[in-house]
Amino acid sequence: MTDVSQRHDAVLVSREGAVCCLQLNRPQNLNSVNREMIGDIRAALADAERDPSVRVVVIVGSDRAFMAGADLSLFQENLDAAPQTAAELIDGFHAMLREMRGMTTPIVAGLTGAVAGGGLGFALSCDLCVMADNARLLSAYSKIGTSPDAGTTWSLTHLLGRRRALEMMWLNDAMSAETALSLGLVNKVVPADRLRSEALDMAKRIACGPPETNRRIKALVEQACTSDFDAQLDREKAGFQQAATSEEFREGITAFFERRPARF
Repeated sequence: MTDVSQRHDAVLVSREGAVCCLQLNRPQNLNSVNREMIGDIRAALADAERDPSVRVVVIVGSDRAFMAGADLSLFQENLDAAPQTAAELIDGFHAMLREMRGMTTPIVAGLTGAVAGGGLGFALSCDLCVMADNARLLSAYSKIGTSPDAGTTWSLTHLLGRRRALEMMWLNDAMSAETALSLGLVNKVVPADRLRSEALDMAKRIACGPPETNRRIKALVEQACTSDFDAQLDREKAGFQQAATSEEFREGITAFFERRPARF
């Protein structure tokens, strides 16, 4: 894998074909979030979204943690200023999450070690998640006397339902990879030493597909989260009609009748 950017100190950026890999780079702090990391993630994702040669983004952490939430030392330094510190940090983090959800490029997360606090919300905002067998998901917010941010209440309630979401956020039991898989929070569980390669392999499979079609599918699924059935039927019809004018559709239909894999 070849490093292609030295601009983001808190995020290491590399490329493997059509896949752009972002590695969170504050391992000494368990990849806990500060303003610099938020800015570097946003910049790296914006670069990837603008690059037409990037078909998929992969986000990974370090061996000990994917992301352990906010850097709590930012609050400990001046507890009297905690409300303002929280507002500034959350504004940046939430802007990042909105940008992620609005991206047309698919995002695959590779989860290792601790996935806690805002790191849980961050992971659940990615499109697909591959999880190491020794990783753990943890809400952790009420342990420090605060309610969740980072879209955590939205994501957990939509994915788990009200009762399990409350249980996870009230009791703060660490969730194993096997349980996360069984509940649909992640897509695949793999041995820890294969996490990065498995996440990249999943991304490469997506990257081999039709890129505009993949983007259209992502947009439709995103809209389905808040859409009624009739409106979604109309969106699907419009999407199919638009696709029917594309070179991807022509290649897909031609390949089907020629009995060969489509070349996208």
